[in-house]
Amino acid sequence: MLYLAQVCKNEFLDQYQLRLLARQEGENLWIIISEEAFILLGKGNTINEKLLVIVELSPAGVIQKLEDATNWVLYLVQTYLATGVTPEFLQQEAERAEHWRQSLTLQSQDLARRSLELEARREQIQAVEESIKRDKNGHDDQK
Repeated sequence: MLYLAQVCKNEFLDQYQLRLLARQEGENLWIIISEEAFILLGKGNTINEKLLVIVELSPAGVIQKLEDATNWVLYLVQTYLATGVTPEFLQQEAERAEHWRQSLTLQSQDLARRSLELEARREQIQAVEESIKRDKNGHDDQK
């Protein structure tokens, strides 16, 4: 699983560790990790403190891959922030989509109601036509 982490020094153990900041939940979905979670890098690893990294962890929590997050952050800036996609913009778009969905639902319900009304009227007209035919046939038989 992929994580965004920051390198920090554990003074007590005198070694570097990763503070996990966010976890990838889907291709374009990351969840902020609210509780503090750390992964020790081991005594031999020296890496710049405060560096942001992308780390891939095995299910057992073992580091499988570690890379500088600079390119990833630049990709995010280029893809989302350079085009003006802000959280507020996304919220507005989500609200617009929800209003649109509600409007379509109401229109669909209205069409279904009208369809039922038309079907009921058609059945009434057929019943009246049949009644007229019976009355006509009954009058023709009496002559």
